[in-house]
Amino acid sequence: MTVAREDTPHGEVALRRRGEVLELVVDGAFAMDTVDTSTERLLAEVALAEVPGPRRVLDGGLGLGFTARAVLADSRVEHLDVVELAEPLVRWARESLVPELAGLEGPRCSLHVADVVDVLLGRDGPRGPWDLVLLDVDNGPDFLVHAHNAALYDGPALAAARAAVRPGGALVVWSSHRAPALLGGLEAVAGEGDEVAELVVVVEREGRSLDYALYRLRRPGRPAASSGATGRRRPAGRTAWRG
Repeated sequence: MTVAREDTPHGEVALRRRGEVLELVVDGAFAMDTVDTSTERLLAEVALAEVPGPRRVLDGGLGLGFTARAVLADSRVEHLDVVELAEPLVRWARESLVPELAGLEGPRCSLHVADVVDVLLGRDGPRGPWDLVLLDVDNGPDFLVHAHNAALYDGPALAAARAAVRPGGALVVWSSHRAPALLGGLEAVAGEGDEVAELVVVVEREGRSLDYALYRLRRPGRPAASSGATGRRRPAGRTAWRG
């Protein structure tokens, strides 16, 4: 059942119900659903564990809101900027069209309609720097839903993303597959003392074993800790980062 659909300059955006499952379809291609949202949440949880004071966070890509909710569950986060290209998706979240997207925006969270590349380059939307930058706007560099998003994985955008991170902070990029070129791209834009690494996450989905991946660039330094907050423990049972 189609819950909502609307055309945008970048293609159609639709929400569909399949029983209890909510699906996000972009330009006719499956983007994500609620069958397994573990890696969307893990993107936030693992990244938050990397930064002692994630007071201000940028989340590129709203999706169905699971990464944003995981960020907001950390009391150290004082404000989260969520940047989403598809205006209808932001509007549906503000209208609480579906429970999965309802109630995100508030004192600690702002939703912005913009291209995250433009935000990182300082041409639109909220201005950095941030303590933590999370990018999950597509399936990764090799299986794009939007050809437009290829620019995100190029050198200029990765360099801008690195520059948008405060010293002591981190940039973490989600991918639906292992992407050696993305790891190499982060290494190419890394500055002195930066740490670049890959985390492979194995997910069982509908009888198949899938390798998802997170790519991290961490800047040296020690940002001030959030007011009254303590460090966050690393999620248990996960493969270690590998450089």
